[in-house]
Amino acid sequence: MTKIQLVAQANLPTEYGIFKMVGFEFPDTKKEHVALVMGDISNSDEPVLARIHSECLTGDALHSLKCDCGFQLATALRQIKEEGRGVLIYHREEGRGIGLINKIRAYSLQDQGMDTIEANLALGFKADERNFEVCADIFELLGVKKVRLMTNNPEKVETMKKAGINIVERVPLNVGENRYNTKYLNTKAKKMGHYIIHNNEEHLMNCPHCQEEVMLDKK
Repeated sequence: MTKIQLVAQANLPTEYGIFKMVGFEFPDTKKEHVALVMGDISNSDEPVLARIHSECLTGDALHSLKCDCGFQLATALRQIKEEGRGVLIYHREEGRGIGLINKIRAYSLQDQGMDTIEANLALGFKADERNFEVCADIFELLGVKKVRLMTNNPEKVETMKKAGINIVERVPLNVGENRYNTKYLNTKAKKMGHYIIHNNEEHLMNCPHCQEEVMLDKK
């Protein structure tokens, strides 16, 4: 397959500050990915705070509580803002690579008692269909060689290392736990080896969604 190419860029003002939005595209399939860049990342000797964030319409845009994706996206952008320098790769692999409609089908199976992995397998997919190698290519096109990667997923770390990206630090991103996604987080920890820390008290104190859940539980 032809490697992904950098094809467009423009400034993007957000509530987390002004980012440079960089568009990438595979010339043969036209599949697109995006990176948000803040600050000067041109010094290849200085590690860059970065997040590889797989697309999640339900969590990122619709504020679903079934996963921790939206919380992780907001936290990663906030931490990059606080650092004043960093990269967020928006990895367009919805539903761990199975697509939005199949993700809805998987949600339906989860409503019947399956976990996320069982649902994907029942639909004929692997537990995780994502290709993280493209993210290493994006880092290279951006000139990023050393990364402090915000993730709980060991596969992201290993894939980047194998591709020649020097992961100098894994920065935990344990946010967004609530009563709707505890099983989801348990599945990621037990079946996929993610580094999950439950009941992040600091997050619970500062998350309005979680405070609403606490109030509901007390009624």
